[in-house]
Amino acid sequence: MRPTPHKAIVTSALAVAAVVAALLPGTTAQAAEPAACAPAQLIGNGGFENGTSPWTQSSTGVITSRSGQSAHGGTGFAWLDGTGATHTDTLSQSVTVPAGCAATLTFWLHVDTAETTSSTAYDKLTAKIGSTTLASYSNLDKNTGFVKKSFDVSAFAGQTVTVAFTGTEDSSLQTSFVLDDIALDTSAATAPGDTTRTPAAPSYTVSLTSNSTGTGWTGHESVTFTNASATALSEIYLRLWDNYHGTCSAPPITVSNVTGGTAGALSVACTALEVALPTPLAQGQSTTVGFDLGITVPSGADRFGYDGAFSMIGNALPVLAIRDGSGWHLDPYTNNGESFYSLAADFKVTLDHPSSLLVPATGTSVDTPGSSGRTVTTATAAKVRDFAWAAGPFSKISGTSPGGVPINIYSVSGISSSSAQSMLTTAKSAVDAHAGRFGAYPYGELDAVIDNNFWFGGMEYPGFVLDLVSTTALTHEIGHQWWYGIVGDDEYNSPWLDEAFTDYATDLAQGLTGTNCWNSVSWASSAEKITNSMAYWDAHSSRYSTVVYGYGKCALHDLRRLIGDTAMTNLLKSYASSHWYGVSTTAEFKAAAQAATSTDLTSFWTTHRIDG
Repeated sequence: MRPTPHKAIVTSALAVAAVVAALLPGTTAQAAEPAACAPAQLIGNGGFENGTSPWTQSSTGVITSRSGQSAHGGTGFAWLDGTGATHTDTLSQSVTVPAGCAATLTFWLHVDTAETTSSTAYDKLTAKIGSTTLASYSNLDKNTGFVKKSFDVSAFAGQTVTVAFTGTEDSSLQTSFVLDDIALDTSAATAPGDTTRTPAAPSYTVSLTSNSTGTGWTGHESVTFTNASATALSEIYLRLWDNYHGTCSAPPITVSNVTGGTAGALSVACTALEVALPTPLAQGQSTTVGFDLGITVPSGADRFGYDGAFSMIGNALPVLAIRDGSGWHLDPYTNNGESFYSLAADFKVTLDHPSSLLVPATGTSVDTPGSSGRTVTTATAAKVRDFAWAAGPFSKISGTSPGGVPINIYSVSGISSSSAQSMLTTAKSAVDAHAGRFGAYPYGELDAVIDNNFWFGGMEYPGFVLDLVSTTALTHEIGHQWWYGIVGDDEYNSPWLDEAFTDYATDLAQGLTGTNCWNSVSWASSAEKITNSMAYWDAHSSRYSTVVYGYGKCALHDLRRLIGDTAMTNLLKSYASSHWYGVSTTAEFKAAAQAATSTDLTSFWTTHRIDG
């Protein structure tokens, strides 16, 4: 989060998913060492330059080079619909994604339409892999050229799945969906098996129904996970973070009817729930725990709260706590920063709500009609730390960054159209700037909810941020997509690893070099250090923003000046790559920095009070 004078907020903390052999519950086996992934491009004839094989098309002519449309590259392309009559075209290809690989699906899309509406999606294109809908486009996405779309499909490693596109057109006014240069690239998974942190490879499935205002949600959640550790897992803990915003006698988050384990007592001010497993889970074993879930959003313009007709619902879904070499991480909630520490996980969340409410959410969302004036929003997200959404009669504008990232700005009432457009421009620039420095943005679309009543400035979740109308704050929150989201950390015990790194990234995106900023550093005491935990900063809250954000980014600017611009650029990009979807620690960063230079950094860490 971007701090107000003495506050700061960010989101969830960290982890990496160790995908150890996923076995049926109750079976026992030693986790096999995964085979190394050989980088490859799996889609055959993705540029449509070599006839139709191995594609399956609904009718001759979907794959074409005829006049009327043009290719992104070469001469061939796939042209779905464009008839101006009721029509459906399909295009598909089966691929096998090798186990142990990271995988990214990309394609270039041009939408050409005769529809004149600016509000109704008459004609639609759906992109799917297996049974998962990645995205849906319509006549509202018309553009003058091709736009690149990118999706992380690493969750399908080890599976044979079909990549499919379906275009549907209504009875009048043509819309053409033109596809070209489709690719599914694999690479070595950069977050290797982690046998220290467990439960690993969480996969959450959630189905919730809202009340008429979006302030109350009820339904069911389940989580499947694997024990990565050599120590058997006898229990898990669910973090019910938003119970901080209520009381134990009237908690905003309620869990009941637990299956797959036995619920114990709530602890840590009712933000932690122990669930005892029926039998200890050995290394490599998997199991599923499910429960009924109730969410009551409190009043207030907060990261969990409603502001008039608009509800912000961050950290409301219970997530697994982490056990590592120091035991279970059951730190208290902090409102001064973040306590969140969770493993990268897959989420499929179904939100049934009144059609009058727009529901931006983490991941890629698809809306389908429900019953009696309701809409079902299905959001799918892979390798994210947590999940957040909002609900309300937002004003929405959309665009695509030059690098191909779809961006949606959702504004509460009172935000001017010019402010919304300004935030869209900022988001386009920021996401590409950060991607260029640290690696491609992997979460599909990016949603930003804008409300000038937020007391905390801004708050980040994967693919979803809350923000004031502020260029700097929005650039900062988008930077958190890398520093906390992709490269995780323990936000309670090492808040500098996401906040200082994100403020440094924000400076770079805005062309600021931090010249002489370390010269203004003035420590309040000998105990004050950049690397202190939130336990310290909650006791010294007036210094949190100054030291963690300000002194932290100045230290990184000083490190850049010491080792050189090129070395620092390469350091951060390679460090992000090697910790992609994983967990960063101060010790690991210090080791990587030392490896990037021949200069002994011992005195640098001491001078800048970076311990660990």
